[in-house]
Amino acid sequence: MVAVSERYERGTRSYIMSHIRGKDTSIEMLVRGYLFRQGLRFRKNDRRYPGHPDIVLPKWHTIVFVNGCFWHMHEGCPHCTMPKSNVEFWTAKLVRNRDRDARQHAELAAAGWRVIVVWECELAKPLRQARLERLYRQIVGGAVVGGGGSGEAASGRGSADLRDADQGE
Repeated sequence: MVAVSERYERGTRSYIMSHIRGKDTSIEMLVRGYLFRQGLRFRKNDRRYPGHPDIVLPKWHTIVFVNGCFWHMHEGCPHCTMPKSNVEFWTAKLVRNRDRDARQHAELAAAGWRVIVVWECELAKPLRQARLERLYRQIVGGAVVGGGGSGEAASGRGSADLRDADQGE
């Protein structure tokens, strides 16, 4: 019998969680497909770089992370809600994910890479086309904001968020 507060039985929940993928997610494939159609060529999930970036564009010296709002704790996003059960576990896990992301982005920026983060919520149908077009402009436009991008890692916000303020978008 399923407890009132649980949606699935223990075995079912475990099965569902085991099928959550870390690469080739639907949002990642959506972004890659768009960039490929625009003529950009890239490496995917390159293990030579911190964080195994989703998309590496060597020609443009740019790295793109396509992040799920829940797993990477997108601040201010309605999709980033803390689970009601096992709160200590989830809080620790998600905070570790966010801190690890910030550390890896800082390492990449220090190595001279431009880091752009595309959030899952930005790829919802009404916003998708505009966000993908802006991503393309960010990659080929090459506008770097700030002193080497270190502010992005410290704030936990994506470089894309910082550039938007300068571009008036």
